[in-house]
Amino acid sequence: MIAKFLEALYTKVFINIIVENTSTIVYIEICSRDDVIDSIEKSFDTTSINAKIYDFIKSYSRQSPFCYISVLDNSPLQGAIPTSVSSEMNKYVDMSSVKYIALKDWAVYTPEYDINAVKHEYRSIGIDFIFSPFLIMFKFFKDKIDSTLSMFVLVEDNYLSLSVFDNSKLLYGEYHDMDNHKDDELLMDSSLDEDDISLEIEGIDLDEIDIDNDIDSLDDFANIEDLDISGDIDEFSEAQDIEEIIHAHDEDNISSDGFNEDYQRFLLIQSSLSSFYKDDKYESKFIENIYIADGVGVSSDLKGYLEEEMFLSVYVRKINLGASVCNMAKAELNEI
Repeated sequence: MIAKFLEALYTKVFINIIVENTSTIVYIEICSRDDVIDSIEKSFDTTSINAKIYDFIKSYSRQSPFCYISVLDNSPLQGAIPTSVSSEMNKYVDMSSVKYIALKDWAVYTPEYDINAVKHEYRSIGIDFIFSPFLIMFKFFKDKIDSTLSMFVLVEDNYLSLSVFDNSKLLYGEYHDMDNHKDDELLMDSSLDEDDISLEIEGIDLDEIDIDNDIDSLDDFANIEDLDISGDIDEFSEAQDIEEIIHAHDEDNISSDGFNEDYQRFLLIQSSLSSFYKDDKYESKFIENIYIADGVGVSSDLKGYLEEEMFLSVYVRKINLGASVCNMAKAELNEI
């Protein structure tokens, strides 16, 4: 009671850290009660904390005793699995060295070693929350996840979080660090074999599918075991369901590296969807739609690849990753 009273007297400072391929984004919100009175975002040309990041964060954390620091997990070995039953989890991942959080009938996980590495990296400022990108994606597309059978993708600077949900039920989850795939045989071939994308997918008789109907503690890892992710979700309107148009002048500013990255993203999505169809441990269903949360500014080529090569209906939405992580921290605090 006293803590809540004191909390009302002070502003709250939310500091959110996104580590990209070659830089670090720090997004900060200063809030009075439920109102955002200021927001600041700054990029640093480093992937580890240095004196500039430390001084920048400390200049804001000193403004209030109620300061919360969050990091978006980018462990290459994290993921999401379609069960929350501990005895079933080893079917999908070796659980002996990971931390996980169960959410109804699915779970997110990350290696304990990587959690400790993040805490060590930011020991000079302290970390309150480490959030899984799958939870960011789940909250961002909550209304679509609740009502459709679709693939959902969160695009970060160098990472992809991919999932398939069927009316809130997770069927598949995979996380990709693009650096780990640049030399793969996957990128040496412009497409998968025809058998991988034909209707005669191993393990699935698509003739029988009715498309109309099938259409070491909480402090260690995000502190969100009891988080009600369904709350405070911004609804997507029907107008927002229309595919995002990327204007020609924006395309002119995209480098050849950007196009190459989008082709790599396409190949990873294609490979993941093939794995979802062919791997017996997943409850495979035919996917027609893909929703992309774009945190980097992808080119229109990615949408074109997915539509022309995989015959998917593609919907792209911009996402501010810093603000989204901040919203997760606020939601977590409301649960405490």
